[in-house]
Amino acid sequence: MRLPFRLYGRQESVHDYVGVLIPLEEAYLHSHSARSGKSEFEEANNSSDASVSDEPESGQPKDGDNEDTGMLQMSAAEYTIEGLRREVRKGESRRQWSEYEIKSKLINKAIQDIGMGRYNWQLFVLCGFGWFADNLWMQGVSLTLPSLSGEFGVSEKQVRYTTSSLFVGLCIGSFCWGLGSDIIGRRIAFNVTLLITSIFGIWASYASSWVSLCILFACLGTGVGGNLPVDGALFLEFLPDSSSALLTLLSVWWPIGQLVSSIFAWYFITKWPVEQGWRYFVFTIGVITFIMFLIRFGIFHLFESPKYLLSQGRQPEAVAVVHGIAYRNGKKTWLTEEILDAVADTESRERIRPRVSAANIIKQNLMSFSIGHIRPLFQNRKLGTATLLIWFCWSTIGLGYPLFNAFLPQYLSHGGSGGPASDESVAAYNSAPSETYRNYAIISVVGVPGSLLAAYTVDHKSPFLGRKGTLAISTLVSAIFLFFFVIFGTTPNSQLFFTCVEAFCQNIMYGVLYAFTPEIFPAPVRGAGTGVASFLNRVLGLIAPILAANVPGDGTTAPIYMSAILILAAFVGIVLIPIETRGRQRL
Repeated sequence: MRLPFRLYGRQESVHDYVGVLIPLEEAYLHSHSARSGKSEFEEANNSSDASVSDEPESGQPKDGDNEDTGMLQMSAAEYTIEGLRREVRKGESRRQWSEYEIKSKLINKAIQDIGMGRYNWQLFVLCGFGWFADNLWMQGVSLTLPSLSGEFGVSEKQVRYTTSSLFVGLCIGSFCWGLGSDIIGRRIAFNVTLLITSIFGIWASYASSWVSLCILFACLGTGVGGNLPVDGALFLEFLPDSSSALLTLLSVWWPIGQLVSSIFAWYFITKWPVEQGWRYFVFTIGVITFIMFLIRFGIFHLFESPKYLLSQGRQPEAVAVVHGIAYRNGKKTWLTEEILDAVADTESRERIRPRVSAANIIKQNLMSFSIGHIRPLFQNRKLGTATLLIWFCWSTIGLGYPLFNAFLPQYLSHGGSGGPASDESVAAYNSAPSETYRNYAIISVVGVPGSLLAAYTVDHKSPFLGRKGTLAISTLVSAIFLFFFVIFGTTPNSQLFFTCVEAFCQNIMYGVLYAFTPEIFPAPVRGAGTGVASFLNRVLGLIAPILAANVPGDGTTAPIYMSAILILAAFVGIVLIPIETRGRQRL
């Protein structure tokens, strides 16, 4: 049995995976095109030269050309060093491709030729645990609010600060783990986040006061906050280009986490006394999180991201990881270090791999947490504009989403009466009957098909769909139905209907957003880009409970109006993003 420390101490080597390497001249027999039935002896375009010479003067790639399809349909003649050199330099005629970008495109091609297999599907489940845990705890904390009012004597408005404590941890976790995964690697962060979450989650069920509980929720947030930026970046970098819709489908685990949380809350909180039900509930989801950590750490051997290894100058390990994927999937690969260097024209250069002390490594890692690590996100106008707009969308959604969803059990408990919330703790608790948790479970079920629909539409050829179109439409509809909830949600049934539509659209929105965001950024700063986006999302989410607790009036309508306006602002930002990643290669 492999010892746990070897998961981090062992370096991958091509010698561990004998039998997967094939000569380059035989690569077309094992290519993606061969499996999909396309002729390997037909040029995808009339000629390579024509495809380059037909570039628009603006330097922007055309929809059916270059990055979009060029590396996915290759003739047998192109599985040569010269053919690969020609292919990886397609895209923007005036652009000087860096060595990293060229090698990343070759790794993309190698992973594409290996295709989806056992390793990728296992990773789909394990990365799904991160999405699952994120909403399991976000909704889990929301579901305990009425009970916390009842046990600790906290008013319905004041108890909303419990959610703020969780968001403090989420802010810290998303920022540190997002940047940290670019520095220490995806693999360590992938496992540690769930461990932290489970430890503090179980501990929270024994909290003796509301303040201590808030502190423990903040601590578990530092773990769960890193799941989405780390797991999304990791899964993306092992995903074949032809299966890119699976990154959106990964979000199906998010509503499942909400569903499991609502079912356990419905069972425990409604059947046990106020001081016991929420504790059993929190303890149970803490144990579930720990089981997911054990599966990740003790059963599954995770490869480090080959693009992370490449960006760190660890090319032999990056090639070995590709061989390992082929081995686990029962496929062949043509990728070698020699091919990478020859295609990138680096075979004649002296390659220096510096050896530094542990102290220098720590110093370099600390220096990486600087503006210099984020500056590449603004290396050109197009990427810089897309970066700012996607961060704006994450910010507005980060504030708008919890203003409605984090307090949904409280809104539903009023049954559309619009009456003021009582400041008496017992009344706050009694205002959340079994029907409220039942309706919450129904809403959770309705959200699941939203993620499935999103996975279909993100790669649809319609100009109104794709990544941007699907994201924009779902965001707009979400904003509209938030207004409907306040204006027309005057009965429990009408509230349930509007919230079900809202949940369906918001799961589409978040599913596409989490897939679209890491695709925008190059791999060396992908963790930083997604980490900052997630950090902004959490910071604004931290403000939401403060607004909801201090807004004038009864606190049941103004927060929802603000939520609708913010989601509408996100829609405008999405429409203005200058990048559509549908069908494009990831660097």
